[in-house]
Amino acid sequence: MKGQASALGAATILNAVANWKGSAFGIDLKTTAQVVLNDAPNVRGDVPGIDDSLVVRAVELVLERFNVKCGGLVRTSSQVPLASGLKSSSAAANATVLATLDALGERLEPLEATKIGVHAALDVGVTITGAFDDAAASMLGGIVVTDNRNMELLKRDELTSEVLLLVPQKQTYSKDTDVHKSRLMAPLADLIFDLAMEGDYSRAMNLNGLLYCSALNFSSHPIFVALDSGASSSSLSGTGPAYAALVKESAIEELEPAWRELGGSVIRTKVNNIGASFS
Repeated sequence: MKGQASALGAATILNAVANWKGSAFGIDLKTTAQVVLNDAPNVRGDVPGIDDSLVVRAVELVLERFNVKCGGLVRTSSQVPLASGLKSSSAAANATVLATLDALGERLEPLEATKIGVHAALDVGVTITGAFDDAAASMLGGIVVTDNRNMELLKRDELTSEVLLLVPQKQTYSKDTDVHKSRLMAPLADLIFDLAMEGDYSRAMNLNGLLYCSALNFSSHPIFVALDSGASSSSLSGTGPAYAALVKESAIEELEPAWRELGGSVIRTKVNNIGASFS
């Protein structure tokens, strides 16, 4: 039994570490998973150079959900930069859950499938809050606002915008984040959450970037470069080190070279409002 599916990377409007409330938007970079189920004694991953525990656990949880006892193989390929704050783990978990459903000939409601991936991420320790905001944006596309503690989708909007990503060469992992320092910022994160719920995503994203750059010891300079170049908003994405900017096409030609001067790679993409898919 074989299945295949793809899910989106995403970028941050509000990081949920401080107060368990988060907001993110899907971007047009995808992770694809292929799952083959067979009579092997267990599930294994074929993901060269990457810890395969997340995708293996995602397959196992789907099999448990449908009381299927078998083994298998999961392979993933991705356009999403790893360990950069662009939700590569959420994309991998979502794609794997959907590919396993495809292999079984089963379907679940999108958010129910998303929650399986979140549980897999919590089980293997690659997330602090469960990252339900990131996972929902990866699965549904568009902009989402969520309560991560209760795994509840509070709001979803669609947005048409170009996106630029600045991806430094270094990698960081969510599990290494200074959670205590971030949660000291909870009262300010509450204000950003209010802006997101009001649909003022640009101000929410800018304030989130300044807040978390301070809390996590990242430079806010790329955010000011983005705003000075005409971006409507910019932020550190997740716990970094990547930065994201929502940009009108007319401003891309100014921001792209300005960000390239800062080092790392610059990726041009757009908001994806469609979400994950079977493929």
